[in-house]
Amino acid sequence: MQRLALFDQLRATDVYDLAIIGGGATGLGVALDAASRGYKVVLFEAHDFAKGTSSRATKLVHGGVRYLAQGNLSLVREALHERAVLLHNAPHIAQPLAFVMPSYKWWETAFYGLGLLLYDLLAGKSAIGATQFLSKQQVMDRLPQVQSAGLRGGVQYWDGQFDDARLALEIARTAQKNGAVVLNYCSVESLEHKNLKISGLRCKDSETDQVFDVKAKCVINATGVWVDGIRSMDAQSSGEKIESIVTPSQGVHLVVDRSFLSNDFALLVPSTQDGRVLFAVPWLGKVILGTTDTLRTDLPIEPMPFAQEVDFILEESARYLSKPPRRADVKSVWVGLRPLVKPQKTTSGKTKEISREHTILISESGLVTVTGGKWTTYRAMAEDVLQHCLDSGLIAKADKPPTTANCPLVGAPQSNESISAIALTHPQGAHSYGTEQTLLSALIGSDMWLCEGLSEAMVRFAVRYEYARTVEDVLARRSRLLFLDAQLALDLSDKVATILISEHIHNPQLAAFKTLAQSYMLPNSH
Repeated sequence: MQRLALFDQLRATDVYDLAIIGGGATGLGVALDAASRGYKVVLFEAHDFAKGTSSRATKLVHGGVRYLAQGNLSLVREALHERAVLLHNAPHIAQPLAFVMPSYKWWETAFYGLGLLLYDLLAGKSAIGATQFLSKQQVMDRLPQVQSAGLRGGVQYWDGQFDDARLALEIARTAQKNGAVVLNYCSVESLEHKNLKISGLRCKDSETDQVFDVKAKCVINATGVWVDGIRSMDAQSSGEKIESIVTPSQGVHLVVDRSFLSNDFALLVPSTQDGRVLFAVPWLGKVILGTTDTLRTDLPIEPMPFAQEVDFILEESARYLSKPPRRADVKSVWVGLRPLVKPQKTTSGKTKEISREHTILISESGLVTVTGGKWTTYRAMAEDVLQHCLDSGLIAKADKPPTTANCPLVGAPQSNESISAIALTHPQGAHSYGTEQTLLSALIGSDMWLCEGLSEAMVRFAVRYEYARTVEDVLARRSRLLFLDAQLALDLSDKVATILISEHIHNPQLAAFKTLAQSYMLPNSH
């Protein structure tokens, strides 16, 4: 649906049941759940869908092996169930992936293997593959580039992998299909109150600077690490001050080519020298190395890596890969801010002591704030948000029950059998469009490739069906090229801008993208 049509749809409803602020995983999940039950829903995103944390994950649909080590079995069990739901509802976006955990100490295979057997047990019917104990040779067969010196064996287990930004887009489109109005590049300027209760929003279309009001019975604050800003906006009506509830934690990822991990198996190191987890994950023809977990106090929309974080990932990767990655090998570096919920009492500055679970708060005015959690459990979080809204009397009970546990997203087949042999470990192409491949192939430029995995038709599809408005939207989130190879994305940006203009995008923000692409490159990496 074109942008003007979305605004026409917006104006067709006088009062919405729910107005959602934030177009990341959580906000979009709530929009889909609510719309599928028959509620009148509108969602506003100040930037692009999944512009923040939701496009910067480690690309894993997982139960949380490290949470298992912390003894949080309920969180792991829920996440494993949601992992299976996501794999079923979006098989064109998310698939199973085998992980290998190499052992260099005599006790590691048994210790981690027994823990992963418990992981399988907690998954129950949601299991996607059995844990295996591996010999040294079996580890090397799966990970030819693993450091062989001192290798004793290892363990293989299964989790899922996905394209986070494209999943967010499919959730947005499915929500729209169910009647929701979802708008990117629309900022919330203020919260409207009546008798100290929230009655709606004042918003601004970033493209036209037009300001407009939207009335809503219930307002959901799902802005991730930025929720405290909306909470402060709400508190202004009563003059009260709020305490922040989020501690942002920074996760850095480096991308290198497939020569560092040539097979379709991921490498997991459960405990590095400083106790962190290290991943080397094949994804869309490249390898992701990460991640870090560093507290920070500011909230930039484009966070930058700290030098010590880059050094940590490269140094730790060199301990486990026979070919040590160097700064010059890094194709792209990107950073996400995790919204970790503050504990009641902080005993140290370590973020592992801060909750990874989601938190829902309802203010005196009725503002519903949700933050924390992780991508894998976005659907369960959405159900929990709506239950809180119902329990608090902010919305009436819907005519329809929750349906998202079995709700194929746009592009997903009714049966998994019609999409087979799809693997996100290969360069992104038409497979990620699922059942819409025919629609894609009908567009101009379907046989004109800008680079491997990105055709002219895909750029046009992004504008016509996926809400893309800028060069960045296309190259960062509809295609993932900026996250895979920043220099190549920069090189193709002029061509993409030309196609956008031909699709009646008057300001594709080319110069801004070129500046952004430079920031995804390490100094001396090209």
